[in-house]
Amino acid sequence: MAEPRWLDDRQSRAWLGYRRMRLLLDAQISRDLHRDSGLSDADYDVLSALTARQDRRWRLQELADRMLWSKSRLSRHISRMEERGLVSREECATDGRGAVIVLSEGGWRAIQEAAPPHVESVRRHLIDLLTDEQLDALGDISDIVLSNLASDDA
Repeated sequence: MAEPRWLDDRQSRAWLGYRRMRLLLDAQISRDLHRDSGLSDADYDVLSALTARQDRRWRLQELADRMLWSKSRLSRHISRMEERGLVSREECATDGRGAVIVLSEGGWRAIQEAAPPHVESVRRHLIDLLTDEQLDALGDISDIVLSNLASDDA
């Protein structure tokens, strides 16, 4: 068996810093989102995905795939969102077993109200702290890692 390739001090600093930053940044932005709008991260992800579609509809399985959730987990979350009037669920016209999630007027209002303070939180806690060069580097790093992860899935 090959000897593990342990991280050196520089690599360890980058890795551990990234992990701590991600945890704290996600937690802070989630707290701000909930405080400002009453929405959870998952609520916001569903609503923003629906607004990205011209017809404001998404098949449940496709939305679950996008969110990297199981279909059953997303279905339970959608049920809670339905109770709050944010979305509705319809049968799929082409597949009787499938469901289509539809953005409701209440969901449209919720995402319109939530987006401005959410973007301000993202700016305050990340974007505005970085130089243009750092933003470019972060974008490049993200592209490289995501491309590698996508090729690992293939």
